[in-house]
Amino acid sequence: MQLRTVLALALAATISGAGSARAQTEDRHVVRIVVDGAISPASAEFIRDGIDEAADGGASAFVIVLDTPGGLVESTRRIVQTMMASRVPIIVYVAPSGARAGSAGVFLTLAAHIAAMAPGTNIGAATPVSMGGGGLPGGPATADSAIEGTGDALDRKILNDTVAFIRTIAEQRGRNADWAEAAVTEGASVTETQALEQDVIDLVSPTLPALLEEIDGRPVELAAGGTTLRTAGAEVRTIEKGIRFKILDTIANPNIAFILMMIGIYGIFFELMNPGAILPGVVGGISLLLAFFALQALPVNYAGVLLILFSLILFIAEVKVVSHGLLTVGGVIAFVLGATMLFDTPGSFLRVSWSVIIPAALLTAGFFAVVMGLAWRAWKAKPTTGREGLVGERGVVRRRIDPEGQVLVHGELWRARADQPLDAGEKVEVVGADGLTLEVRRA
Repeated sequence: MQLRTVLALALAATISGAGSARAQTEDRHVVRIVVDGAISPASAEFIRDGIDEAADGGASAFVIVLDTPGGLVESTRRIVQTMMASRVPIIVYVAPSGARAGSAGVFLTLAAHIAAMAPGTNIGAATPVSMGGGGLPGGPATADSAIEGTGDALDRKILNDTVAFIRTIAEQRGRNADWAEAAVTEGASVTETQALEQDVIDLVSPTLPALLEEIDGRPVELAAGGTTLRTAGAEVRTIEKGIRFKILDTIANPNIAFILMMIGIYGIFFELMNPGAILPGVVGGISLLLAFFALQALPVNYAGVLLILFSLILFIAEVKVVSHGLLTVGGVIAFVLGATMLFDTPGSFLRVSWSVIIPAALLTAGFFAVVMGLAWRAWKAKPTTGREGLVGERGVVRRRIDPEGQVLVHGELWRARADQPLDAGEKVEVVGADGLTLEVRRA
């Protein structure tokens, strides 16, 4: 009897354990996001929220599918800090074929618990470039001068700080710290095969499902302690960017931010020139607020902003001062210089495009040269309505003037006064107005 009881209990435990294991396998999932642009404050927030969601949802891992030319150093640092403190294993997968982990992407890849690349991808070129108040891991423009001591103190400080930062990441994740330093100091860049051979990444995999199969069972060290990856057959749940992140990503584009700023300036200007129009003021106000929000998320050079504002002052002055076009030329030069300097970054992906700068400069110059010129001439022109508008007009005497009488001007009868008698039927010219009485003379 006792033997039967023991066997029944053992069988029940076996069935329960198998059911529990099957339930865990069925619930096994990884969370995936795609980062395929410049690293910005929006990217940092998107990655942070994704990691939190994966950790709170009990995901086996969090996957970042990466393809980036680089990004802002402050955003990169925030992402790395989040990854280092993550409660869930993080996998950075540079994909698809043709993708790159350039500049800031090197830091993110090295900071992952598992770093992988797809065939036909590359990684590297993380040299910091002097930014005068900001930082961007970019191309090797100032690395040699900083290393040799010919660069200024700020260049050397940025370079040394970046070297220490990337070595710390590589050493903590057990990756090739010497290559990581070379990526910063020399702008080193390698293919996925070379990265694997030099211990920069953990593996090369053609697809994400294949990658998840390959890393299953690997131990990783989290901030809270060690764990083992359970990713084989895991469901991949993708987090898409919400409308908020899409809007932030869109307006944080330097070209969009610049266009919004110009629309805002035009809108406010139109509203001030035509009080009560409402629509230009509303559109301009919203555009200007969005532009300020975008500028807050980008490394703005305020010298560029001041140059753009100065160019607008020169355009307005051209309307009021006879400079034979010199002020307009100066305004165009100041506008173009301000637009090129507006964002203090060396990377073309975080600068205003020339295809935006040139049309904007020509449109602005044309607007102030033509539209404001017409407005100025209209303001200086002789009045055409009211009593003042009658001066210089001609009419006919309807009732003898001696010294007062009546004249017909513009189909209207006016009381008139003249210095000499004028008979009915004579043609007269209006020379002035006194209240409702016109001063006339023989035409």
